[in-house]
Amino acid sequence: MRNDKENLIVDLSFDFALKIIEYAELLESKKKFVIANQILKSGTSIGANVHEAQNAESKADFIHKLKIAAKEADETQYWLKLCEIAKTYPSPGTINEDLLSVIRVLSKIIGSSKRGAKSSNHQIVKSSN
Repeated sequence: MRNDKENLIVDLSFDFALKIIEYAELLESKKKFVIANQILKSGTSIGANVHEAQNAESKADFIHKLKIAAKEADETQYWLKLCEIAKTYPSPGTINEDLLSVIRVLSKIIGSSKRGAKSSNHQIVKSSN
């Protein structure tokens, strides 16, 4: 069941997706269609996977969906780095810093969720002995 309380990673990834849309539109205006499409897909997929994780069927499903979001974030980081270095592309500006914030929060959530899953499994095994 979805929890409608404020959620940092949901908010961060949504705001990031909006910035990615704007940057992709800027790239398209410069006729950089291929990279614009790649950045648009991977950059908005982060938030889509985070959003989907909020309705995960299990802790493992939750972790899996957030790992997909993390992979999409890595891919987006690659495309943004290309744009930053390529001489004929407009600079992504502060989008890289925003992405790093998303990556840090995703990493912390995945790490703490994995630790929580391991301790739950350990307790189950322990109690059955």
